[in-house]
Amino acid sequence: MEINGLPLHPLVVHAAVIFGPIAALTALAFLVPRWRLRLRWPMVALALLATGAIVAAYLTGDNFLEHKPELRTSPQVQIHEERADQLLWVTIAFGVVALVAGWFATRTGVLRVVLDVLLAAAAIATLVLLFLTGEAGARAVWG
Repeated sequence: MEINGLPLHPLVVHAAVIFGPIAALTALAFLVPRWRLRLRWPMVALALLATGAIVAAYLTGDNFLEHKPELRTSPQVQIHEERADQLLWVTIAFGVVALVAGWFATRTGVLRVVLDVLLAAAAIATLVLLFLTGEAGARAVWG
């Protein structure tokens, strides 16, 4: 996939790098009880946007490697690809948990605690894997 001769992956990655951390940090702020209702729908929207951007980055990266099979032998690219596989599933889980947490934002009790723990874990995992995947991708390109 290309736009004006440029591979789409490096372009799409910028959306993932911007929206991913913003969504994860908004989700963590959503866990503060007095901010919960104010951040409910922005958190859900950002989480879904980030999930879409990261899925798009994953798919365009896979397509990029299909057109440049010689890159698959690079150890840096292999590390980037392995971390991207992990990031994909963690981000999908983050998007689902954020949607459910937003939907049940006014609930209390055990459900609230479980959703808060899952949301915090998914947001932190997303942040960590975004950093590790991006860092591996930068090392693959820039050395």
